[in-house]
Amino acid sequence: MALYRYVKAPPSSLRARKKPVGLSFVFMGIGVAVLLWVLWPILSFSLLSDVAFSNTVTPIGEASKTTTFASAGMLSPVAFAAGSSTGVVDENTQTSDANAWYPTAPQKHTTSTVNTYFITIPKLKIQNALVTIGGDDLDKSLVHYGGTALPGQYGTAVVFGHSELPQFFSSTDYKSIFSLLPTLKIGDKILINYDGVDYSYSIYDMTVLEPTDLTALEQHFDDSYVTLVTCVPPGTLWARLNVRAKLDSM
Repeated sequence: MALYRYVKAPPSSLRARKKPVGLSFVFMGIGVAVLLWVLWPILSFSLLSDVAFSNTVTPIGEASKTTTFASAGMLSPVAFAAGSSTGVVDENTQTSDANAWYPTAPQKHTTSTVNTYFITIPKLKIQNALVTIGGDDLDKSLVHYGGTALPGQYGTAVVFGHSELPQFFSSTDYKSIFSLLPTLKIGDKILINYDGVDYSYSIYDMTVLEPTDLTALEQHFDDSYVTLVTCVPPGTLWARLNVRAKLDSM
């Protein structure tokens, strides 16, 4: 009588089929979900921006732009600096440096007794965000582009701020503070406290422009305006959103 019995193992392919495969599908599902979570804000903005915002369709030559601004009683952005207007923020450039946003129209650095002020945007729950006039570091504050009009003055105050994916928005983090700027609507308020005086502005226009377009810097001297500028779609450097607001009657 045999003391041992040898049993042939099933083929390796059969053993593999018996292993659970559900875990693989779980990981694949998680990967797809994360990808959609990251890409959806960008895709949705790209799909809806043509409907939600005005857009520059045909680039205007510098000579035409200068003529147009002069006839409208505005200061041309070219007046800020000499040179071509084809400057664009290089993705390899430290975009936290406000001076890199419009390299052909460098901001002016002036000495003033008041070099900071505060912006509040009630709809976005942004409360007293610090704005540095002629500042350089967008990671530490919003930046009022040096050489543009100050709040309450005739002209346009131009304020830059960072944007990130909306999921990372924080009303107190200057690296993502303008991430929800595209959700603002015509009529929403922008409140500014400058030198102890409170100003209320109402949004009247929201425009998506190419990074090379300097019209954000144009100055209208018929009233007091503010323009908020950030990169869109949030989390990219593809274009610029300009949110324009006009001072409410005092």
